[in-house]
Amino acid sequence: MAQVDAEPARVRRDGRRRWRAVRAYAFGAAGLLLAGCASMPDHGEIREVKASQGVDSQVRVFGVPPADKAGPADIVDGFLEAMTSDDPQLQTARKYLTEEAAKNWKPASAVTVLSAGIDRFSVGNEKDAPGPRWKMTGKKLATVDERSAYQPEPAGGRYEEYLQLVQENKQWRIATPPSGLVLSESDFQRIYMPVNKYYFAGGGLVADPVYVRQRSDPDSRMDPTTQTVQSLLAGPSKWLGPVVTSSFPTGTELREGTKSLAYDGQNVLKVPLNDKVDNVAQPQCEKMAAQLLYTVQDLTSSRMARVELLRSDRSSLCSVTDATAGTIAHRPSPPEYQYYVDSESRFVRMKLDVTSEDQQYRPEQVPGPLSPSAGNPGFKVGTAAVSYDEKRAAVVSEDEHGLYPVNLTTAGPMPAPALSSKGAKPNGLTTPSWDAAGDLWVADKDPQNPALYRVPGGTGAPQKIDVAGLDGGRITALKASPDGVRIALLVQSGNSKKLYIGRIERPEGKGDAAPVSVRELRPAAPQMASVTALSWAPRGRLLVVGRENGGVVQARYMLADGSMVAASLPGATGLDAVAATDEEKKPVVAHSDEDGIVWLPPGAQWRTVAPGGRAPVYPG
Repeated sequence: MAQVDAEPARVRRDGRRRWRAVRAYAFGAAGLLLAGCASMPDHGEIREVKASQGVDSQVRVFGVPPADKAGPADIVDGFLEAMTSDDPQLQTARKYLTEEAAKNWKPASAVTVLSAGIDRFSVGNEKDAPGPRWKMTGKKLATVDERSAYQPEPAGGRYEEYLQLVQENKQWRIATPPSGLVLSESDFQRIYMPVNKYYFAGGGLVADPVYVRQRSDPDSRMDPTTQTVQSLLAGPSKWLGPVVTSSFPTGTELREGTKSLAYDGQNVLKVPLNDKVDNVAQPQCEKMAAQLLYTVQDLTSSRMARVELLRSDRSSLCSVTDATAGTIAHRPSPPEYQYYVDSESRFVRMKLDVTSEDQQYRPEQVPGPLSPSAGNPGFKVGTAAVSYDEKRAAVVSEDEHGLYPVNLTTAGPMPAPALSSKGAKPNGLTTPSWDAAGDLWVADKDPQNPALYRVPGGTGAPQKIDVAGLDGGRITALKASPDGVRIALLVQSGNSKKLYIGRIERPEGKGDAAPVSVRELRPAAPQMASVTALSWAPRGRLLVVGRENGGVVQARYMLADGSMVAASLPGATGLDAVAATDEEKKPVVAHSDEDGIVWLPPGAQWRTVAPGGRAPVYPG
């Protein structure tokens, strides 16, 4: 292996000149293999590096120390650039600070993400100030807190901070650095990656998205897997914390000195912990191991054979396999059918098999009161939802006036509506949604009386739900998450529609009649100027159809924290409804203005199922 050190690469960003040193590691060069041992050139070319340029996995970015007698502007620019580096302990960035500031600066405490980089300018000396002050400003996109949780900033958020410069040993240095890191969006995406850690709620596991360094963390020197496990042990994000629990005892940490977690030859991950777990009982330990297995699996492309937890003396505490973890986590069975409303306003189901060469679609009307043999041929379905066990459905009439829960296992007359709206189509009831607890959710779009309702167990008396943070907006679409602790709400205020995620809070031990509330709405797709459709997708993500500012309509995956995942669906223009499921192997189903019900097989293009169909759904 040969190491190449290039000269500092000149960077122009926001009209200013800055410097970045790039160190590349070249592997298996043919010339070196032929020549045996060869000398390397000691000078590299100077080239422009753009902020939006991606960084190869074999390239690491290092800052450049301050030049002797550098002026205040160069000190500020050099520090801002060095914050984006991979230096251990961010040593180069600290060289731009006074000795006291360098010792006390805690860059890992938080990250501020700006959408388009940092603007900085001198604001002169204040009276009695020891030196020049520089103001940093920018459009604030998000923050990442000390638990690695991403929090989108409301639209129009501004970042503003001041750097005070002083002279120390006849050199200009920064005495008041930012409290944490300040990065442009492109630098943040280069340095950090999203992962899910998992906690329990209602017996199942809930994905809690966080961001960790793609390489070793400059402060802790931990690799990405170890960073993620450390974050899991520290506890859930503040937003999700009120509705989830961790099986790890308070104070559990990795064994002192652990910087890297690796797999052995049997694809087993061994995790050494401190003495807080030494006396944990087997059932609790297995739940801990299940949390770890699902968390670390998000970092790997293949499934682990087993996770083993070790006591503080490195003896084995317990272990779980993927199959055992699935049982502990109460993972639901994959859905058997996909559902939609056909051209005659009947609710039908089908099986789309991605492994079959036979692509003949054979929809059948759902059984129960909605089937032709049940004697209700005149009932026309507008939208519908199916419970996770696929034994019950909830349909909204075509005129959007009534919500009808029906049993799919027994025939009979249509029941009376569980809920009615006074609004007229298109301002009646939304498409309903079932949650993992078996409750049914629906919103009334009536402008005169908008509300969110929950029907306990799908058959109880509807409860009007208190939603904190609506600020006069009305809910026009919703989807409860498969884990039962979150709900996605499309909220209209004036002519604007924005997507939010709320936390579902249920009082413990008080039964179905206890008041349930939705708290702390946060933006779920802040990059989208408008949202057309949404669905929950595998690993706690959202699949959102919408349009970015100045862009075209597209379908993109979003994390539940509001950050965007790079993956998008090909050729998704013209979609106004979309359905996905928590099962990775099941295809996305959608409604297209031109083609009706369509689906997307893996590695293929969209295919038409039913030209006249609409309102596709999976169970949920």
